[in-house]
Amino acid sequence: MAIRVLIVDDSRFFRKRITEILEADKELQVIDTAENGAEAVERVARHDIDVVVMDIEMPVMDGITAVRKIMAQNPVPILMFSSLTKEGAQATLDALDAGALDYLPKKFEDISKDSDEAKKILRTRVHDIAKKAYLARIRRKADATASAAVQRPQAVPGKAPAGKATFPADIRLVAIGTSTGGPAALQTVLTTLPANFPYPMILVQHMPGTFTGAFAQRLNQQCNIQIKEAENGDVLKPGCAYLAPGGKQMLLSKRGETLSLVIQDSVPGQTYKPCVDITFESVAKHLPGKVLGIILTGMGADGREGCRKLKQTGAVIWAQDEASSVIFGMPASVIEAGLADSVVSLTEVGETLVRGGR
Repeated sequence: MAIRVLIVDDSRFFRKRITEILEADKELQVIDTAENGAEAVERVARHDIDVVVMDIEMPVMDGITAVRKIMAQNPVPILMFSSLTKEGAQATLDALDAGALDYLPKKFEDISKDSDEAKKILRTRVHDIAKKAYLARIRRKADATASAAVQRPQAVPGKAPAGKATFPADIRLVAIGTSTGGPAALQTVLTTLPANFPYPMILVQHMPGTFTGAFAQRLNQQCNIQIKEAENGDVLKPGCAYLAPGGKQMLLSKRGETLSLVIQDSVPGQTYKPCVDITFESVAKHLPGKVLGIILTGMGADGREGCRKLKQTGAVIWAQDEASSVIFGMPASVIEAGLADSVVSLTEVGETLVRGGR
C-alpha cells in the first residue's frame, strides 16, 4: 500500500518538483497539495494522510501555526523544509517544538552536492517517518483490544534487558548521541535534571552548524543545568552539558584529572558532522570504563561503533526503546550488536539519571 503524502508550499514550481521526486518511488503517492498552512489543516482533515511535507514560511498561515493545528486536531507525521540560516534555525526549532518530526534543508544542494543523492534522502526520510506513524497506529489498535494493564516495552529478543536501567557506580561523564527526533528527546531528558547534577554531559546531535548554537541556547533556557554549544578548550564541569557544534567534530582531551574538549574540522568522507562514533571513540580512549553512553532516537547506525569502543573499556550503554523513538535506527543498531546494557523508554532515561545523580 502506497504512502499517502500531502505537499504544502506556496510555490507551484516547488510543489510540482517535490511531487515528481516523491512519485519516482512507486511506494509514495502525493494525494494532494496545498498552498498555505490553512489549506494544509483542511486537507489533512479531509484526506487519509500518512505524511505531510511542509514549508515554514507561507502566506495566510505559516507552517509552524499549521503544525500546531494539525497536531491538535488530526495528528500526522510532518517533515518540514527549512533554510539553513540563523532565522531558519529558530523557525525550524519552533516547528519541532510544535510537533513536527523532522526537517530537511529546502535547498537541495544543502542536503547533498549530488542531486540524485539528495532526492534519495528525501524519499528515505518520508518512508522512515511514515513507518513511525504506521507503528503508532498498530500500537493504538493493540491498546484498544488489550487489557487495561500497562505493558512495558520489550527489548530485541536475546540482546538486552527491557525495563529499569542500572546506573553505573563509577562514572565521570555522561555521553549522549542522537539524530532524527533528537531535539525533542534531548529536551525531555535534560529538563528533568536538577541544577546540581553531579556529572558533565556531552551531546552529539546531527544538526547543521547554523542550528546548534540556537538549539543550545533554547535548551539552556528550558533546563536547570547549564547547556552550551561546545567550544575548543572547554573544561568539562558538573551540571553542564556541551552540545557538539554542527559541521565540526568534538573530541575529548584529558590532562591529569582535567577533562576538556577539542573541536576540529571534519575531514572529507565523514558522513556525519558531528559524528557520534568519533566523539564516543575519543571518550573511550581518554576515560575508559568511567562513562555512561546513551543512544537516543535517530536514523542510521552512527554511535554503534563508538558504543563498541566504550563497551570494550567497561562503560555502560543505554539505548532508547522503539516505542518512544521517532526513528529506531540508531538505538536498534546498538541493541542488535549486543552492546546495550539496558533498553529504556525516553522518560526513564531522565528519571534514572536523576536517581543516579543523587
